[in-house]
Amino acid sequence: MAQAKIALVIGAGEATGGAIARRFAREGYVTCVTRRNADKLKPLVESIEKAGGRARAFGSDARREEQVIELVQGIERDIGPIEVCVFNVGGNVRFPIRELTTRVYTKVWEMAALAGFLAGREVAKVMVPRHRGTILFTGATASLRGGKGFAAFAGAKHALRALAQSMARELGPEGIHVAHVVVDGAIDTPFIRESFPERYALKEKAGILDPEAIAENYWQLHLQPRSAWTHELDLRPWMEAW
Repeated sequence: MAQAKIALVIGAGEATGGAIARRFAREGYVTCVTRRNADKLKPLVESIEKAGGRARAFGSDARREEQVIELVQGIERDIGPIEVCVFNVGGNVRFPIRELTTRVYTKVWEMAALAGFLAGREVAKVMVPRHRGTILFTGATASLRGGKGFAAFAGAKHALRALAQSMARELGPEGIHVAHVVVDGAIDTPFIRESFPERYALKEKAGILDPEAIAENYWQLHLQPRSAWTHELDLRPWMEAW
């Protein structure tokens, strides 16, 4: 009996992360999804199983080295080999620089940069001996430029992008596809709907990012032949100013 193929989605929220998990589940992958609170993953797991897929939920703090190590080792030991790892942890906060505390700056860096390093390092350890695997990092507009009030988020996202570039150059020759996805624009989420109703109204014109469309691009990145790998992909609505 063939081993199950595993897609690990770290930071499987209600929008992008959940959509990515559902997309891989439709292709027969066991989707291992994580958040700090595993109870919040119940609706996602139920939706995947209702559609005929398989999913496992894990409560895991991606900032904690010991928890990331146990997550990866436990999945490899008890479920199957990780074929795909998607790092989708956020951390977007806005503070004027004179009000930005060390505590907030450190927390955002831990979430969006340190956690990406821990996840990338641990899955690389298990993928390299097999000479196959895909590691996908979710970036943002802040990965490319710092914005007013976003010093913490931009610093962390710049670091994550640099990590992805270094890993791609190191792991590509080992057969591991590492890619960084710049998601540039508002995403169809309850937060955008409630906080930015005028922006959300653009959904009728396909003017905000559809999580399912984002997920399709992640799936296509995983399918790419090694003769033509994409490292960085930017996704934005057709009307987004950039």
